[in-house]
Parts: sequence; C-alpha cells; structure tokens
Amino acid sequence: MTFEILLFLILGLVALFIGAEGLIRGSSALALKIGITPLVVGLTVVAFGTSTPELVVSIKAAIIGNSSISLGNVIGSNIANIALILGVAALIKPLDVHANVIRREIPIMIGLSFLLIILIIDGEVGLFDGIVLTLGILVYTIANIVMARKEKNAEVEAEFIEGLKTRLGVPVSTIIIFGGLALMIFGANLFVNSAIAVAKAIGVSDAIIGLTVVAIGTSLPELITAIVASYKNEADIAIGNVVGSNIFNILGILGVTAIVIPLSSAGISYIDFGVMLFTALILLPLSKTGFRISRFEGGLLLTGYIVYIYYLLP
Repeated sequence: MTFEILLFLILGLVALFIGAEGLIRGSSALALKIGITPLVVGLTVVAFGTSTPELVVSIKAAIIGNSSISLGNVIGSNIANIALILGVAALIKPLDVHANVIRREIPIMIGLSFLLIILIIDGEVGLFDGIVLTLGILVYTIANIVMARKEKNAEVEAEFIEGLKTRLGVPVSTIIIFGGLALMIFGANLFVNSAIAVAKAIGVSDAIIGLTVVAIGTSLPELITAIVASYKNEADIAIGNVVGSNIFNILGILGVTAIVIPLSSAGISYIDFGVMLFTALILLPLSKTGFRISRFEGGLLLTGYIVYIYYLLP
C-alpha cells in the first residue's frame, strides 16, 4: 500500500468534512435569512448536514458498483457510533442520558436495526425498501419538529441563534452551499477510490473496508462532537447526536442510496448485523442504570469495538 493512496484517503476525508461544514453553515445562514426558525434549522439542515459525508460516500460507492461499501459504511458507522464514540466520550466523562432519549429515540433505533435485518434477508436493499426507508425519515423528521415545538425551550433556541449568527448574505450563503456540495463530491470520489485501493492492497473485501476504514472515517464528525460535548458537560448532545445519526443512517442514507441503486449485502455477515443490533440493544440498559453511562461502561463499549475490529481484519 503506497503512501500516495493513504494521502489521497486522508485528503478525501478532509474534503468531505470541510464540504459538510460549508454546507451546514451556508444552509443554516440561508435558512435563517429567509425566515425559517432556528428550531427547524437545527432539526433538519444541521442534523442532516452532519450525516452528508456518509450519504455522499454511500451513493458514490453504489454508483461505481461497490454497494458493499455503502451497506458496510452504514452498519459499521452505527456500530462505531455507539461502541467507539460513546465509549471514548464516557471514558472522558460519564454521560448523563436524557429520559426522552431512553423513552423514544433509543427504542426507535433498536426497531430500525431489526427492520434493516428483515429487509436484508433477500440479500439486498432494493428500490421498494429504499422508498419505505426514505418515507420513514420524512415522517421521523416531521414528528420531531412537531414534538420539538411542543417542548420548545427558549434558552436553547437563544443559544442556537447565537451560535449561528452570521453576516453572510443570501448570495454568499448560496455560494458556500454549492461550494460545500462540490467539495463533498470531490472528496467522496477521492475517498471511495482510495478506500477501494486500500482494500485491494491489503487483500480484504470492499465490505470489510466499508465496515472499518470508511465507517470510522465518516463517523469522525460524530466522534469530535461527542468529545467536545463531553468536555463541556453537554452529554445530551453527545448521546442525542449518536442515536440520531444511527436513525438517519438507516432511514436516510440507506433509503436514498437504495433508490439510486439496489444495495447488495455480499461480504457482510450475519455477525456484522448481529453486532449492530447488539450495540443498539445494549445501549438501553446501559442508559437506564442511573440514567448515566459510566466510565466503566464506556470502557466495556470501547473494548467490545476493538475486539470486533480485530475479528474483521485478516
């Protein structure tokens, strides 16, 4: 494996992150300028924007005939989000869990993990499956907006407005949006092609690369968010971001990608699906123990992830 391939892999990842940041900031600024409420922006533009690297990479991989990377990316990201990201965040500082996350979001994530396993029984996530999943993300988003309006918190909204204050006008915001999208497409091309080259160089399947290199790479925004939130004693953000990302990965990323082109499960074993489901299930009892994920529990999650990665690698 040459130095150039690794360099292109990293450059592609950096381009994805910078492009996603531009997309989020430009879209948020534009939405606020034209009168969309910060609440709606937070639940749509920002929430979806943080998952755009996974979406662009998955679509790119599927289009060029490497759908195992697309499906592996989602499964691997969902495993990494809980076992790696929450494990590391909890080791830094124990994570308090909001009751709403335990009562509503985690059960939804568990249910969707079961649904994905059912959909993949025939060996692929097809067009009809993609339509069902995409409708699911629309329903989930609308329901979240409705519930958030009922639970509206003026202090949180004021903080959100302050965080997104910008002097950017509509033309500049639009340029930043399209620039971010272009950079993400460029980054996705570079990242996926480099990941395939890595797979060939070390003799592993596209599915394994999707479950490991691509999954961890595209989950870095969530990892950084979780670490920062943990330091700032904002555990709700860390856990909410991870659970929300897992829900969006299954409904949004797999849904949209499967509409573009059917996704094959070739190379992905039932053990991989089982680990994804187990990490979703285990989060519920861990969260219920004192409504907190302790350092010890974080260590268990991280250890489990290391064991899983060791199992995957040749």
